[in-house]
Amino acid sequence: MSVQLWTWILVGITFSLYFGIAIWARAGSTKEFYVAGGGVSPLANGMATAADWMSAASFISMAGLISFMGYDGSVFLMGWTGGYVLLALLLAPYLRKFGKFTVPDFIGDRYYSNTARTVAVICALIVSFTYVAGQMRGVGIVFSQFLQVDITLGVIIGMTVVLVFAFLGGMKGITYTQVAQYCVLIFAFMVPAFFISMQMTGNPIPQIGMGGKLEGGTFLLDKLDTLHTQLGFNEYTSGTKSTWDVFAITLALMVGTAGLPHVIVRFFTVPKVKDARKSAGLALLFIAILYTTAPAIAVFARTNLIETVDNQSYSEIPQWFRNWEDTGLIAWSDKNQDGKIQYVNGAALDGKPKYTEARGANGERLVSNANASSNELYVDRDIMVLANPEIANLPNWVIALVAAGGLAAALSTAAGLLLVISTSISHDLIKKQIKPNISEKGELLAARIAILVAIIIAGLFGIYPPGFVAAVVALAFGLAAASFFPAIILGIFDKRMNSKGAIAGMIVGITLMLFYMIRYKTGLIGVMDARPASEWWFGTSPEGFGTVAMIINVIVSVVVSRMTEAPPENVQEMVENIRIPSGAGEASNH
Repeated sequence: MSVQLWTWILVGITFSLYFGIAIWARAGSTKEFYVAGGGVSPLANGMATAADWMSAASFISMAGLISFMGYDGSVFLMGWTGGYVLLALLLAPYLRKFGKFTVPDFIGDRYYSNTARTVAVICALIVSFTYVAGQMRGVGIVFSQFLQVDITLGVIIGMTVVLVFAFLGGMKGITYTQVAQYCVLIFAFMVPAFFISMQMTGNPIPQIGMGGKLEGGTFLLDKLDTLHTQLGFNEYTSGTKSTWDVFAITLALMVGTAGLPHVIVRFFTVPKVKDARKSAGLALLFIAILYTTAPAIAVFARTNLIETVDNQSYSEIPQWFRNWEDTGLIAWSDKNQDGKIQYVNGAALDGKPKYTEARGANGERLVSNANASSNELYVDRDIMVLANPEIANLPNWVIALVAAGGLAAALSTAAGLLLVISTSISHDLIKKQIKPNISEKGELLAARIAILVAIIIAGLFGIYPPGFVAAVVALAFGLAAASFFPAIILGIFDKRMNSKGAIAGMIVGITLMLFYMIRYKTGLIGVMDARPASEWWFGTSPEGFGTVAMIINVIVSVVVSRMTEAPPENVQEMVENIRIPSGAGEASNH
């Protein structure tokens, strides 16, 4: 069977499963809609959290980023997994004990202020919409390539699927759908890795195969280093980023993980505080399966790409290249007119490919924005995982399986983010502030309408992506680090932190991060183009600036809180109680 037929079959089966779960898990109350009734088991919540966390960025983009960045790409592995440890130790149990539905709910009650709640809602919406832009674009890329539909139609199909299981089931439907999506995405990620590791190194375990020897006795990583240096790139296993920027990006991703509202809300779905800790640990285990495999896939894909394409005649290029060429995610510009693809260090094009209708002398798709460098090959990093099975000549069903896994990853995270947007509006704005006497039925209706509006906006992000969409996920973590994390961590561990300090810190942190992100990533402030790295503040990249904004947030919060009145006594007692383990003191009473 063809790849397209296999893809239709596997995507049809998995989508039918998601729809079936959504119908089975219909939410009948606001508690079921917001936190799945608070009765999810730690095992199911661990798998759902892993699926919620492992978005299109983890499944599609991360290995692609590492395959091009080499050693520098380790910041994503260290930051995202390290963030989960922070979340499990410092946040999840305490927030679960507090027992509220959402992060703005915690901030509003902890800081005894509707202003703080409103600022938190605005931060949640900015972070969630920034993050969801990448997810919907990932859905469009997968559909456009594997199902041979227009990328806009692909995004619309993805929007419809998310709408069904989010609209019907809320967190209850999303939770059990995400359990199924985790199984699909992890199977889809691992199967090609086993195949390719065995094919290249004779070892089926990719984590070991990455460090193994090839048929001629050369270590795979040594061979990749050699290929890189021959083409003018830095060695794959050596880094080019400054120590400070590596630290800043890693820390921003870590604290951003611990401050992401769609991940935090998952720990409100379990019955007990102890279960929050268990589900955080299980989620880390489930995530580690993919995250320890991603570097291996990056190495396999990078090696295969260079060997398959570099210095090859276009007339003899494998079919996978022509398939992806039609999507605009890979392009060749024959600058020296020799009919061969020259892949060397340097930008092949100015920006993304701009196709003309004409074809070149070799049958290639012509691009109109080639630049002066000698590199002739443009490769979008997002295709590396999706194209990897095709490059390695794996069976068609494996190629289709990867497409189904990519969709599962993107849709699971999109659903979680959209629920955060919905609950922020219906619960934290309408119920808590605008219309406190709203009935449960009315609140549920408001939540569903908010989801519908949010999905339409998310779809527009996917169809008309912002210019910085390639790094949009890392930037979302920077926004979460700059806004939520200090307010939450200080709210748990600093009794003296008051509403004025938290509000000032969140506003300063997210404003600073947004300014830096727009100024140095999109160039919308002051100039038409993003500013060069030589102008970064303290040598900090936009992806790492969340660390600087977070530190400034903490300083502003602490200084303002110490210069203003202390929180009420009942709030200080509440903070003390959050930190006392359940059952503490019982032994001394008997």
